[in-house]
Amino acid sequence: MSSQYTFTGQYTFNIDSKNRINIPAALRKQFSSKDKKTFVITRGVDNCAWIYPITEWKKIQNELQQLSSLSKTNRIFLRNHLRHANILKFDKQGRFVLPQSLIDYASIKKDITIIGVLNKIEVWNSTLLQKIDKTEKVDDQSYDQLSERVNI
Repeated sequence: MSSQYTFTGQYTFNIDSKNRINIPAALRKQFSSKDKKTFVITRGVDNCAWIYPITEWKKIQNELQQLSSLSKTNRIFLRNHLRHANILKFDKQGRFVLPQSLIDYASIKKDITIIGVLNKIEVWNSTLLQKIDKTEKVDDQSYDQLSERVNI
């Protein structure tokens, strides 16, 4: 399924004392009017939070509904990903309250990094992201093979 979204860029912010964070204006402007400032935030595969515009989340939800609940692996996968999904809206300033369970999961303290990643937005603990950037590397051969697949 193709996406209408092309979130890109990296932004640094602080989480405030009320656990609010700000979706950067450059990213917020890309939300469709159909989204009505509504999005789903959930656990990412890495220790970050993923934000999907509600129209994008509905596509993912449709795919998830194709998984048979008779499969134990599917049930565990769905349970582990959907239990942390929250439907939220951002306010006029682009802020929303980050749920405590996601603050804990992503080890969010104060400094956060927000990254646009095509159809979603990632929210990271800035220090953790810097450590991951230094330690998690893709070997040259794998990188070259991927580059050939996407014609970069």
